[in-house]
Amino acid sequence: MVLVVTVAAGLFVSGVLPDTVATDVAGDALYVVVVWALVVILAPRLPALAVAGIVLVWCTAVELFQLTGLPDAWGAAFTPIMLVLGTVFDPRDLLIYAVATVVLLAVDLGVSRVVSGAR
Repeated sequence: MVLVVTVAAGLFVSGVLPDTVATDVAGDALYVVVVWALVVILAPRLPALAVAGIVLVWCTAVELFQLTGLPDAWGAAFTPIMLVLGTVFDPRDLLIYAVATVVLLAVDLGVSRVVSGAR
């Protein structure tokens, strides 16, 4: 459910709202949430710290891959590629990915404490 809602929010931010710094930051943060959800779906028993590491490595790798120009070229030929690989490198995105990953790690650990305390 989180994945579906987050993808829908990301599509709304990227497709409906005007392109601003705020929507760029929101899009990056939502991307982190989508990657986090996918990692948890694919490996549900991974500890939160491992999930955070995978998410941060993936997001950083995708951002650095943009330096090759390939995501921009591929996105011009097939627009949905832009949703996964982005287009052009922006160093600010690396910071947003790191902050969003730390926030999700804190949320995950907090929720885990509450759930295990309720048992």
